[in-house]
Amino acid sequence: MKTEKFITHSELETRELGRNFAERLTPGQVILLYGDLGSGKTVFVRGVCEAFNISCVRSPSFTLINEYEADSGLFIIHADLYRLESSGVYALGLEEYADSKDSVMFIEWPERWKDVPEYANLTRIYFTALDESTREIKLEAKS
Repeated sequence: MKTEKFITHSELETRELGRNFAERLTPGQVILLYGDLGSGKTVFVRGVCEAFNISCVRSPSFTLINEYEADSGLFIIHADLYRLESSGVYALGLEEYADSKDSVMFIEWPERWKDVPEYANLTRIYFTALDESTREIKLEAKS
């Protein structure tokens, strides 16, 4: 397990970290985003999308899943499980996205998904608000 830790001091820095992380993405990758409300999860995904020239990224809190298509044809799937009971997660079909050769999937509140499969290309990212603008962001990847 490879672990990296970053400290960001603003929303701009968190988005920049997301843009840099985008360079590591490969189709079929699943990224689980852990952290309290307002800890920077959606801001980070917004940065990833900016790296692919995708704008207007919004939280999927009410829509549950947002799909964004990059010019390259890569789809960025952004799911938010906060409002779901664990039994409702299976109806979303997240497993289909996870094995896709043309998408990467970001999942906020993966704690709601009991028994998340141990995908080969799985990354866990933990967001901790240290104060109003400072975030500790820890990445754990299998490879």
